Amino acid sequence: MSGVEIIDNLLIKNGLVFAFLLVGVLIWLSDLASKKLFNKRIPGVAIAIIVALILAYFGGEKGISDYAIFSGMALLGGSMLRDFSIVATAMGVSLSDLKSTGLAGVLSLFIGVTVTFFIGGTIGYFMGYTDAVSFVTIGAGACTYIVGPITGAAIGATSELIAISIATGVVKTIFVTIITPTIAKYIGLDNPQTAMIFGGMIGTTSGVAAGLAATDPRLVPYGALTATFYTGIGVLLCPSVFYLLMVYILGGA
Repeated sequence: MSGVEIIDNLLIKNGLVFAFLLVGVLIWLSDLASKKLFNKRIPGVAIAIIVALILAYFGGEKGISDYAIFSGMALLGGSMLRDFSIVATAMGVSLSDLKSTGLAGVLSLFIGVTVTFFIGGTIGYFMGYTDAVSFVTIGAGACTYIVGPITGAAIGATSELIAISIATGVVKTIFVTIITPTIAKYIGLDNPQTAMIFGGMIGTTSGVAAGLAATDPRLVPYGALTATFYTGIGVLLCPSVFYLLMVYILGGA
């Protein structure tokens, strides 16, 4: 067996360890590029995310993890470790900080879901999806890629519409992940209160958690908390109140 084959087998058998190494190197290079090329105007983590998305594009159905040597990325980037990381950050939550957000935090949830729903649905409307089921399904997908399919299934949407709603939510998640560390200092996203309002306004727990992790890891549990409530409220409102409203406006049932 050649040296290349030995190394190849070693990396495959220790896929998760190799995945951590790859991510570490990618973040290190991205931080270097942020300092040397962009004078820290673009955060290193944002650069790393963009590069990772490009690499995923050139991979297979599951990104670069479809290649045996990068198989560990499937576990590292999978839902299990993602959700574990989000839940683990709850240890850093301060009850007094949660209470201090008060009415603003609650309002941010309802405003965020409502505004996002109608923006997403309106864009779909002007793209030719003019019936109530299409409007609601696409609007729900704009809330999050979880709310979209749940809503679509509840109101009898086609698989095509549900796929569109999921794609809409995924695009939103990616956008939030990339843009959050870039705009954080301009919108005062530097404390638990604004993080909770941000999570309530934006939703998409994955995107908010990733974006805040790139901004300040201490803010992740606060943003993720309200973003989770955002998903719950979206699941309640979209297939019921919003659907009935759009049936009344656009007709059909």
